[in-house]
Amino acid sequence: MHPYRYRIFIGGGLSTAICEAFEGFTIESNGVYTTLIADLDQAALYGALNRIQSLDLDLIEVTRRSAVTSSA
Repeated sequence: MHPYRYRIFIGGGLSTAICEAFEGFTIESNGVYTTLIADLDQAALYGALNRIQSLDLDLIEVTRRSAVTSSA
């Protein structure tokens, strides 16, 4: 399965320790929401969602953007 670009919206800000749990993600925060952005296949997406749940974070929204294309 090909990876897609995902934007995962979390309520509130994330501590430095929690940000470390999402290594490889682009993390943007405005103080109200934090956005995690990454190219993920389905297994990696479920892994990220499991991490969000285990860290008791407030999941707001998940959006799938475009498919990631590899340049050959």
